[in-house]
Amino acid sequence: MPPSPPDAKLSVSGLSVGFGERVIQHDLSFTIAPGSIFAIMGGSGCGKSTVLKALIGLQRPLAGTVKVGSEDYWAADPDRRDAISQGFGVLFQSGALWSSMSTAENVALPLRMLTRLDESAITTLVQMKLSLVGLDSAGAVMPAALSGGMRKRAALARALALDPEILFFDEPAAGLDPISAQRLDDLIRDVRDGFGTTVVMVSHELPSLLGICDDGIFLDAESKTAIARGSPQTLRDQCDHPTVHAFMTRTRLPDDRDSAGDPHAQRP
Repeated sequence: MPPSPPDAKLSVSGLSVGFGERVIQHDLSFTIAPGSIFAIMGGSGCGKSTVLKALIGLQRPLAGTVKVGSEDYWAADPDRRDAISQGFGVLFQSGALWSSMSTAENVALPLRMLTRLDESAITTLVQMKLSLVGLDSAGAVMPAALSGGMRKRAALARALALDPEILFFDEPAAGLDPISAQRLDDLIRDVRDGFGTTVVMVSHELPSLLGICDDGIFLDAESKTAIARGSPQTLRDQCDHPTVHAFMTRTRLPDDRDSAGDPHAQRP
């Protein structure tokens, strides 16, 4: 196995993911540079979120390695994996806020669980994170009373609580109107630019991909592996693979059938 580039923040080699004997994606190899916004792209059902779970420690891969810096994450013992994971911030598609806790309590949760800070320091940090995402006055509000965009921003504040080196997003713009999605994209880019945070983003939303991502891979459901690598803009403008071209330009594949009711017709 070739060594990881010395400046790689995350290095994946020969990664295969799935469930039992069912392989979802196989033989994935890529590196993510520090401070980049890296996209894991592909159509619905290709396995993007399953790959993400292997990267953040929620699902052991079937094969291959995931290195965080120079450390092999899945070869480490459980205590060490927990320590490495504290350098991750994760924003799940649903936001995953605890409905029984206020917005501030949600953001404070990782600080209370994983640090020895006193309540005064935690309160100060929580207010700083909420301010960062534009929710200065929402600390006492329960998640159910927040709009969809506000819930995503509250979840981002919680993901930033421990000042992670790598932020992972699973379909961050899902369910948001265009204005809220743009605001979240701007926040992601501001976090990267302001703190040098490395961002890994699973998405099939073209405006987000083209607007903020500077590198990525494209996963294919049919071949169950990556079929292209590069920035979304490069893949849109230069990749001649028909599946990638259809996805990035929102056009039909040449062999698509014209019947909307045909269950075998492929759509990007």
